Amino acid sequence: MNTSSASFISLLLVSSLLLTNAQTTPPLIRGLSFDFHRTNCPSLETTIRDYLREIFSSDFGMAPGLLRVHFHDCFVQGCDGSVLLAGSASGPAEQEAPPNLTLRPRAFVIINELRNRIHRACGAIVSCSDIAALCARDAVFLSGGPDYRVPLGRRDGVTLATVNATLDNLPFFGSSARELAAFFLNKGLDLNDLVALSGGHTFGRSNCASFVGRLYPTQDPTLDPIFAETLRRVCPSNTSSGVTPLDVRTPNIFDNQFYVALVNRQGLLNSDQDLFTDPTIRPIVTRFANNQTLFFERYVFSIIKMGMLNVLTGTQGQIRTDCSRRNTVTTHLTTGVDEQGESAAF
Repeated sequence: MNTSSASFISLLLVSSLLLTNAQTTPPLIRGLSFDFHRTNCPSLETTIRDYLREIFSSDFGMAPGLLRVHFHDCFVQGCDGSVLLAGSASGPAEQEAPPNLTLRPRAFVIINELRNRIHRACGAIVSCSDIAALCARDAVFLSGGPDYRVPLGRRDGVTLATVNATLDNLPFFGSSARELAAFFLNKGLDLNDLVALSGGHTFGRSNCASFVGRLYPTQDPTLDPIFAETLRRVCPSNTSSGVTPLDVRTPNIFDNQFYVALVNRQGLLNSDQDLFTDPTIRPIVTRFANNQTLFFERYVFSIIKMGMLNVLTGTQGQIRTDCSRRNTVTTHLTTGVDEQGESAAF
């Protein structure tokens, strides 16, 4: 390892070891507040949770599906709801970029339906990006994970990210741990954030294309041999199209078993397993595998932190009346008051 690489990893390690105990949530970005819609839309969070509880009872796969939408939105030009936009004459939708082709189309329908219900109850004052963040929280909580307060007040963006921008800003499933560490650092996220947010893979599924490179033509030596045989039954060739859980232990529960799998060399994706293979990052994985409470606490800190990446607030952006489309100049919206008491044109 050269001197610059060693210094870089050392810096990340020092920052990662400073696990936050005194402060359970990161400092909030100006314009966001935990109570942003407490008085002007008191039914907001109940509406979302009740609807998602109904959805998940018949289609549990929508829980990890909604969490992924929030991730894919925030990493590409910030948490502005741009991944929800349909394509237009000005360019293709972010959903059409290769990393987003595996996002479940029904997730976008659910978010827009929630926007309909919320706007009918409260008026057009809640952004689609805020709704997406709350859906991500409830996807975790209703699957057995931690409950937490979500800072609100985001506004929706009006710019579609290009295919290249989407590719550049979403991590690749074949990335090494050090590549992921550099990627996260560029987003203002540290090693604890990387490992905690990777815990989102404790539920959901992945297709053969994302891991057959670890089976064929030769087996990845970091794979547990018995686990590898199980994967070969799902994907008997490098062109198979099967799917398998990301967490083989408790695939429908948000818990710390994802990390237990990594310790036992049963991580599905290379980008996941390498978190344990890398000696710098391994101690964090081990701590989360041994202590679910610690994982939950750090996950909450990191998901809130991620949910504030490059947010639009105040008079920036808009409150979309349809999550899939930008408002037209003739769209009539109400006027609200933001958390700082300034008039904001919604």
